[in-house]
This record gives sequence, structure tokens and C-alpha cells, in this order.
Amino acid sequence: MSQHSTTAPPARTVTDRLVLTAAGPADADDLYALNSDPRVWTHFPQGRHTDPEQTARQVADFAADWARDGLGYWAARRRDDGALVGVGGVKLRREGVLNLYYRIAAEQQGQGFATELGRAAVDAAAGVLPGVPVTAFLLEHNAASRATAEKLGLRLVWRGPDAGNADPDAVRLVFADRELDDETLARVGGA
Repeated sequence: MSQHSTTAPPARTVTDRLVLTAAGPADADDLYALNSDPRVWTHFPQGRHTDPEQTARQVADFAADWARDGLGYWAARRRDDGALVGVGGVKLRREGVLNLYYRIAAEQQGQGFATELGRAAVDAAAGVLPGVPVTAFLLEHNAASRATAEKLGLRLVWRGPDAGNADPDAVRLVFADRELDDETLARVGGA
């Protein structure tokens, strides 16, 4: 993609409390424990992993994102003890935007880790793909995720039905770090 910068991919990043490394096979067991925990899927129960193979495929996708785009999702671990806090970062979506993502272990929620992880992701995006909008796709009833997106400076740019959700009344919100043109809004709104 022509919008890449010359900044080296931030496959390993350290924040005040976290070590963020490109999620890979060594993280699969911890990521399965995270993704199979119903407590982190209360807003979208059908997303919960029920088979370690789901997580293995996800980890392979994460590695492909890093290799292709120089950005992807990190495994986030505590600096003090190496415990998995969660997973997140930014990845390039087919709609031509970066998706900001954060999933935090139930025991680690409420401590600001999603914001810390998200800030590192937004900063990485600005260094690697500065011309690509950072977006966050979330469900309207997920107040914690919305609060994190807003703390990171993203603004609501689209609201509508959540296509493919088992709940026909589910509403999707799309937040972005900048104004999106009508064509991009149409792509992300129908995603």
C-alpha cells in the first residue's frame, strides 16, 4: 500500500505498565483462555471462542496482518509479572481504514489498560500508516468500549444496524480519529 511510511513496524512496544508484542503462536493458549471467557463477551456472546482452533486461526490471521501491513494486534502483558492483560492494536481492514481493537481479561478490566493499549495503537498507526483513518467498530450497548474510544480522541461518525449480529436489534457505532468522506462512510457503515 502506498500509504506506508518508513517507520519500522512496532512489533514490540513498551508502555508504562505493558509490554506489547505481535500476537503469535506462543500466545495461543493465553489468548484462548481470554477469548473463551464469557465475561469478556457479555456484549457479543456469539464472538466467544469455544474451540482452541478458533484461536489458532485468529493468531495466524494476526501474524499475516503484521507481515502484510506492518501493523496488527498485540498480546498485551503486564511489565511487572508478564501476565496476559489482553489483546489489541490496529489492523488494516478491507474498507481502507484501520480497526482499533482491544479485549481485556475480566480480572484486568477497570484499570485503564484498554486506554493504555489503545493509545499505543493509535500512536503506532500515526507512525506507520498516517494517511489511513483509525476507526473503532463497537456495539452501542458496550459503554466501556465507547468510553475508551472517546478517551482516545475518536468521534462517532456512523450509527446503524449491526449486520450479521444474531440480535436483530443490535446497533453498531463507528468511531474515527478524523472526518470520513462519504465513500468511506458507506464502506464502513455496510461492513
